[in-house]
Amino acid sequence: MNNIERLQKMLPADNCAALITSDVSRRYFCGFKSSAGVILVTKEQGYLIIDSRYFDKAKQRVTDCRVMLLEDMRTQLSELLLKHNIRSLMLESDYMTLTEFADYRDKLHFVELDPSPELSQFIWDMRIIKSSEEVELIVKAQRIAEKAFERLIDNISRDMTEKQVAALLNYYMMDCGADDLSFETIAASGVNSASPHAVPMDKKLCEGDFLTLDFGAVVDSYHSDMTRTLAVGKISPEMEKLYNAVYYANQDGIKAVRPGINGKVVDSVARATLAAWGGYDKYFGHGLGHGVGLEIHEQPTLSQRSRSMLKPGMIVTVEPGAYISGKFGVRIEDMVVVTENGCDVLTKSTKNLIHI
Repeated sequence: MNNIERLQKMLPADNCAALITSDVSRRYFCGFKSSAGVILVTKEQGYLIIDSRYFDKAKQRVTDCRVMLLEDMRTQLSELLLKHNIRSLMLESDYMTLTEFADYRDKLHFVELDPSPELSQFIWDMRIIKSSEEVELIVKAQRIAEKAFERLIDNISRDMTEKQVAALLNYYMMDCGADDLSFETIAASGVNSASPHAVPMDKKLCEGDFLTLDFGAVVDSYHSDMTRTLAVGKISPEMEKLYNAVYYANQDGIKAVRPGINGKVVDSVARATLAAWGGYDKYFGHGLGHGVGLEIHEQPTLSQRSRSMLKPGMIVTVEPGAYISGKFGVRIEDMVVVTENGCDVLTKSTKNLIHI
């Protein structure tokens, strides 16, 4: 079954339909990226209603829905709902604002709008397990990021600023074939590396600094995500110890990923490794990982509060870090896909400490 058919099967009754309004869900269900439009799914048919900016391309690419040119949303939706005798319309509660809900309630006053989390949860349950085609796109995005990283290492110089490093890495990702960047690239050196989500600054790289790079590429709407921490010249023994602690926390976290294990347990494994290296777990203030796919942060999670049970086909990051405020920090991040017996590491770039 395609995704539309799977959604049709979950509709609780013949007179029930689902309205897909978010950009990410439109891409998931019809395979077409757009910034506007809705998908109406009934038991009998799926409809993509989209405006003239996207209509011709959608007609060419979308095969799982009937593509309709947007003329008047109220009229078109009303006619379709009446045609299929729809009495209850499920909504994406995770993405719809109160203003949007009020607007649809005004437009479609003759049907019961269902804003419960049922539809959003069903979609998450679908998206959390990646198909082989989705994994292939994520791997393609990851390979682009890795090629860009290799080019950066060959061309980086110590007289660069963090902003220049980030800009060069961004250029290489786009030049290597990325459709977009997964997020704003992080290039954080020296004391800035102690901030997990630092913003690149005009600060130049300095001898003895760490340089943390967090970046990713997008291919056909699917994201990649990786982090590597580099050394600018010679670093202190204390910094080397911290790097090794995070390195082994990353390795142990990856070894813990397997089907049937809770994300909280995987997180605890990495924290235990950091603790064993001299109490570095107290400098690890975020979760160990998150899902990656059509969005850069998806379900499941690996964290101290995680309720996620890992299953084959899930893709998660494993990204332990330790950040000593006012001094420096280290993060190493890989993506893995859960398999029947454990996991496969999708990130191929070396994790040995690189000196520039």
